[in-house]
Amino acid sequence: MTVRDLEFLFLGTGTSAGIPVIGCDCVVCTSDDPRDRRLRCGAALRFRDPKGHERLILIDTPPDHREQSLRHRFTRCDAIVFTHNHVDHTFGLDDVRRYNALMRQPIEVWGDEHTLDHLRSVYRHIFDRQHNVNDSFVADLIPRRILPGQAFDLFGLRFTPLDFLHGRLPILGFRIESAEGASPAPLPLAYCTDVSAVPPATYPKLRGLRTLVLDMLRYRAHPTHLTVDEALRLADEIAAERTYFIHMTHDIRHAELDPQLPKGMSLAYDGLTLRGDVAPT
Repeated sequence: MTVRDLEFLFLGTGTSAGIPVIGCDCVVCTSDDPRDRRLRCGAALRFRDPKGHERLILIDTPPDHREQSLRHRFTRCDAIVFTHNHVDHTFGLDDVRRYNALMRQPIEVWGDEHTLDHLRSVYRHIFDRQHNVNDSFVADLIPRRILPGQAFDLFGLRFTPLDFLHGRLPILGFRIESAEGASPAPLPLAYCTDVSAVPPATYPKLRGLRTLVLDMLRYRAHPTHLTVDEALRLADEIAAERTYFIHMTHDIRHAELDPQLPKGMSLAYDGLTLRGDVAPT
């Protein structure tokens, strides 16, 4: 048996400042196109596991997670996988305590050693709860350390951590597929945010993808992210069946760039949902 009714949800597709940017009146920040409103980057997988139980796995918890959760009416979180430790990918973690209350069980959080150390430092009130002055309502989390290339299974899905470079910082992306049997569309999927370079050893793990989710910051060069041209070249090299670009600044106007992209490539937008072989919504 394998997972079923799988959805991949783009919860946020913007860079660290979000779109609109505070105090900016550019054409993108003042756009009335909802695709130009971009919360900080995060994603989710919602599905039924091989036993038929509803599951939801988050990829990162950006500062906008509460708004994203309310928008999609989440009532549970079974696990969280983290790409790296930066503020725009971790500063919504405190909000997951509500899922603990709804589910009455802890949540596993998966990350590399650097990320878990960051979470323990920032969220001491969660991970060192015994030292809190007041016994207040905090998240109940179980940290799980992961290493690049060492796959782990969650509720019928297999996650393989992939090495990427975010400037000089090593971070993780994830290849996601079924743990047993054929993977339902849109899997196999690789989620690759905050990328500036791909180590040679990672390329083989990006082959045979149905779906690639890839960083595309802006047109101009940046030391820690892919530009539009760099992202297009990398996507063409990986050659997934479908590629969706994320982590975009207000330099990118959806209605302007999206129609110019090669066949099989699109800009993602907040709320975009991939559902098996059904057309994205």
